[in-house]
Amino acid sequence: MADELDAQLARKGRTVAVVIAGAMVLWLGLNFLGQQLGWPQRFAFLFDFAAIAALIWALVVTFQIRRARRDSNTNGQR
Repeated sequence: MADELDAQLARKGRTVAVVIAGAMVLWLGLNFLGQQLGWPQRFAFLFDFAAIAALIWALVVTFQIRRARRDSNTNGQR
């Protein structure tokens, strides 16, 4: 059961890493593209807010992973 939980948490961790990296690459790329093509500034704010939302989601999931690991270690030591 502990191996299954570790595998599930590792999968969540990889998902978080992909979301963080993808959000940053996409954010940088869209901002660069917007500058080159002369898009209105409101699109830059849209990209910023989307990146912030992705990072907040990643932070929440990271805390869930941390809590699950802490709870599994606490339960295993009793």
